[in-house]
Amino acid sequence: MNNQRVYDKKSEGQELGHFTHRNEAFDCENCGLRIKPRKSSCRNHCPFCLVSKHVDCFPGDRANPCQGLMDMVSYQLTSQKGLVLEFKCRRCGELTKNVAAHEDPIQPDSFDLILKSQQMVKGTGRP
Repeated sequence: MNNQRVYDKKSEGQELGHFTHRNEAFDCENCGLRIKPRKSSCRNHCPFCLVSKHVDCFPGDRANPCQGLMDMVSYQLTSQKGLVLEFKCRRCGELTKNVAAHEDPIQPDSFDLILKSQQMVKGTGRP
């Protein structure tokens, strides 16, 4: 039997399959800047230093006990999601991906930092 909770509409803290919609402000634990919520989606990394925090098992659930900081290590361009950033946890080494917010009108990701990261390898997003 499938025990997934799925809601017709999503609002703060509600689940949609394995995705819990959370679009909250936070303070970056790497650079200390205050990060505002995204206008059109959820943000999981700092747009200024491109560091994330390993807090989720599934997006938005805040259930990961690791809590390590995650550095952006590579990126790839996909036809479905556009620019996707890959992060590696400093504590446990897990790799995760998240869509870049370089076009966000409030606090866009630093496109210069994205380009200065390890170079993209076509099709894999890995150096």
